[in-house]
Amino acid sequence: MLAAFGLLGLAIASEVAATSVLPKTDGFADLRWTVVVFAGYALSFWLLAIVVKTMPVSTAYAVWAGLGTAAIAVVGATLLGEYWDAWKVVALLMIVVGVVVLNLRGAH
Repeated sequence: MLAAFGLLGLAIASEVAATSVLPKTDGFADLRWTVVVFAGYALSFWLLAIVVKTMPVSTAYAVWAGLGTAAIAVVGATLLGEYWDAWKVVALLMIVVGVVVLNLRGAH
């Protein structure tokens, strides 16, 4: 199961990296960045497909989607100059708490 969480972490990182450079595609007009984005998403989904062989899909997808969403919000605020306020921080903390609770409940 530890290996599955490692692969899930790589899937999340790949999705976050691809999403982070999505604005550089210029609406998919820039082929170089478009290829990077599609490759990142493809890698992320491939890793997720491997993970769900040994982990319930509900847990894997919740972790992937929740932590990916939280991570890209942090990347957007810290690296891409996007708006950041207390409500966004609270919302991100709620996502993380939800992922933790799902994992604890999935362990039974």
